[in-house]
This record gives sequence, structure tokens and C-alpha cells, in this order.
Amino acid sequence: MIGENGHADENGAAKIGILALQGDVEEHRRILESLGVEAVEVRKVGDLNGISGLIVPGGESTVIGKMMVESGLLDGVRSFFYQGGAVWGTCAGMVLAASATTGERQPLIGLMNALVVRNGFGRQIHSFEADLDVTGFDEPFVGIFIRAPFFEDVGPGVEILSKLGGKVVAARADNALVTAFHPELADDVRFHRYFLEEVCGI
Repeated sequence: MIGENGHADENGAAKIGILALQGDVEEHRRILESLGVEAVEVRKVGDLNGISGLIVPGGESTVIGKMMVESGLLDGVRSFFYQGGAVWGTCAGMVLAASATTGERQPLIGLMNALVVRNGFGRQIHSFEADLDVTGFDEPFVGIFIRAPFFEDVGPGVEILSKLGGKVVAARADNALVTAFHPELADDVRFHRYFLEEVCGI
């Protein structure tokens, strides 16, 4: 599914997929293109071919999960990931990337050994912004939290990148990255750059 060199297609252009079933697809696209990367909308398993990484954006995790099951993308993304593809889940994508949830059962991709709390910071009316200290970042990152989840617990192999009030809001495990907030809505491309350079290796 990944190009022969693991990072680019035959023309040498890096491609990053965005799961386009729901969520902030255009916002992620604009940032990726501003960083010189081609953004590819992923709606079916075949769309995973030739990309170096995949962003699973925010939205409603239960709805996205069901749509992924129906389209075959739940297993397709797992296969992409275990073959070395990088995956970044933001907000609902963080829920889907977890191995277990404290809430009602729902489809999970299960890329990271973690227990997630859906809507852990409250509903839409409780949306907020917060300055976050992030491992590897020289300055705080402004996190935009909208019905945001958090990791209540993480297992071995999960590196915690940021906490808020003692709750894990950003983490990495090998080629998986998660953020509880929405970096695509911030005027700051550092998380996108981190995903491209550190996780995808572009």
C-alpha cells in the first residue's frame, strides 16, 4: 500500500490520506498542502494505496466506526497500520485508535494500547482552548477541545506527549499518533509537521 520507498509515490511526491467519511477534511487538507504534501481523500480501502500516512479526523466516533465497518476500512486501516503506515487520530480519531473505551461498545481500530473516555471534557457547550506543554515543542501549543476525549490509562509502549489536568491528551506509539484536540483548527502547523517528519518519516 505504501510506495516502494515507504514515503512517496513513483513521482517522488509524498501523499497523506485523510479519512473522508466525516469531520475536518478540508482543514487538514489545507495545512498538508501548505507544507508541500499531496492530500488524498480516503473513502474506500483502495484509496489507502500509495499513501505514507493517514489522518483520521474528528467527528462522531460511533458513526465513523460504523461507516468504516461497512466500507471495509476498519480492517483496511488496521492492515495499512500493521504494514508500517502511519496513522494520526484527532479527537474522534483518538477514540477510534484506542484499544478500549469506558463508554458504550463501538467499533475501534485499536492501534494504541490505551483506555479512552469519549467526550471526557464535556459536550459541545464545554468547548475550550488551552495552552499545552508538548514533548519536543519549544513553546506551548494551543489545543482546541471540542467534545474532546482523553486517555484514562495507557499501556506499555505508549509515549505520553501532553497532559491537561492530569489527563492524557496527546500520545504516540510507534507509527500511531493521537491528539484529543483539533490541531487543524489552530494557527499552528507544528503537529502536522511532527506527524509528517517524525511519524511518517517524510
